[in-house]
Amino acid sequence: MHTTEFYRSSNGDRWLLCDGAQGVVRHVPNAASGGSVSERPVAAFLSENGAQNQGPQYDALRSFLAEKTADSNPLDEPDAARKPTVEALLLTAVRVRTFAHTRHLTNASGFFFTRGERLFLVTSRHVLTDAPSQHHPDRLEIELHVDRDNLGASAWASLPLYDKGMSLWRQASDTGGEIDVAVLEVPRDRLPRTAVFAAFGPEHLPTSSDALPIGASVLIVGFPLGFHDSLHHLPVVRQGIIASAFGLRFQGKGCFITDARTHRGTSGAPVVISRVSADENGAASALPWRLLGIHSSTIDMTTRDLHVDESLGLNSAWYADVLMSITND
Repeated sequence: MHTTEFYRSSNGDRWLLCDGAQGVVRHVPNAASGGSVSERPVAAFLSENGAQNQGPQYDALRSFLAEKTADSNPLDEPDAARKPTVEALLLTAVRVRTFAHTRHLTNASGFFFTRGERLFLVTSRHVLTDAPSQHHPDRLEIELHVDRDNLGASAWASLPLYDKGMSLWRQASDTGGEIDVAVLEVPRDRLPRTAVFAAFGPEHLPTSSDALPIGASVLIVGFPLGFHDSLHHLPVVRQGIIASAFGLRFQGKGCFITDARTHRGTSGAPVVISRVSADENGAASALPWRLLGIHSSTIDMTTRDLHVDESLGLNSAWYADVLMSITND
């Protein structure tokens, strides 16, 4: 447990806050009293009836919590610096669940992307709507960390997909057809006040000077089959390689190919490559990764003999520069 002493009485009694505002208050009596250590949930400690909750230890805890909330408000800090105690890349990805009213439909992956002060959730378009499979959710939920000192604390935020019958997400298409990428603008007031996350931005997109050879190693950060670190609410990372000529439209579409082992639930995950450079700006250096693409789905051959031929083990990933067009004002 992460513990902080917030009050010590004149006779040596100590009160400690364990694991933040959602944790417990530990009372450690002085040795001379012979008393035993006791613990109470924070909420119960502060809601005790009568004169018992009017002592200085209660006032000290209220003051301590107020100061901590003011000091740790993540909305006043750069997105990429919200959680210094864990790799920032893991905080860009979020677990996505889709719903039709209260009925849970599917699990998927997503990540955050910013344009100035605006925040977007990025995922695959087929996560939000897919006519062939009759998949038509009306809202989704994303899981967020809510305590920078306690990764085990999380909350779900619900985001509607329609307003008065009109879809709220944005998608794109080009001469190659529909692009399997969608973004949903996220009003920050719909997130928990202490939400902790990181976000990519335009500075993380590849530039013309980036050399990305065939076979370059990439990471895909997501939630395959919903699997994740359920204690710390973090995604897992699969490693792959670029399996087609990066920068060219594979088969005329706005995507490239990766060779990686992926599963359902990974749709919408960011595909990234490491970028470490001393001349990066502050936001980029806090998140030292190039955002190459958005993982869509596995690729299979419809002519494959299921009894003889193995699956290709290849995946399509849409070029991330599409985010610049669909997040424009």
